[in-house]
Amino acid sequence: MKRKYYVNNNVQYNGDYEVHVSTCEYFSMMFNRTEIGEFDTCQEAVRKAKKLYPKANGCFTCCRPCHTS
Repeated sequence: MKRKYYVNNNVQYNGDYEVHVSTCEYFSMMFNRTEIGEFDTCQEAVRKAKKLYPKANGCFTCCRPCHTS
């Protein structure tokens, strides 16, 4: 099932740009975000986000399989 993904345009303290699904509990707090599309997996979404931000990483809460740092 495809889900809609976004990347937070604000860099995290460790230099990452977090990728979130639209249903993430932190989504409503992201005011500066870019929609990156609908994907079946967070791996696909992070791959797309890395084209914008090479240090893109999955959110620990909503994209845990893609959270690496």
